[in-house]
Amino acid sequence: MARILLAEDDQSMREFLARALERSGHDVTAVPDGLAALDAVSERAYELLIADIVMPGIDGIEVSRQASKVNADLKVLFITGFAAVAMNAREEMGDTKVLSKPFHLRDLVDHVDAILEEQVA
Repeated sequence: MARILLAEDDQSMREFLARALERSGHDVTAVPDGLAALDAVSERAYELLIADIVMPGIDGIEVSRQASKVNADLKVLFITGFAAVAMNAREEMGDTKVLSKPFHLRDLVDHVDAILEEQVA
């Protein structure tokens, strides 16, 4: 079980993804935007940040940048419905994984498991 922070501005998507991750055995904190994600990171240690790239206010890339300053071991998975944004931001993201919407829940869980296994290895 991992502690996962999920930052997704679409409420139905956020709730859906949180439930799927919880069913996979993870402890999930779901927040609606980047500011709430940064607040959560300052209050608790997470193993994984799953962030929508395009959110109002602070985008997912900036959230990951600032959150990594608080927790250098934080792994990041970006989710986005905007493939062009993901491609343009690739340099800024380094080796961070990106999952493009729409995706199957099994793909999300598989990506999360793979990222968390890298952390252990």
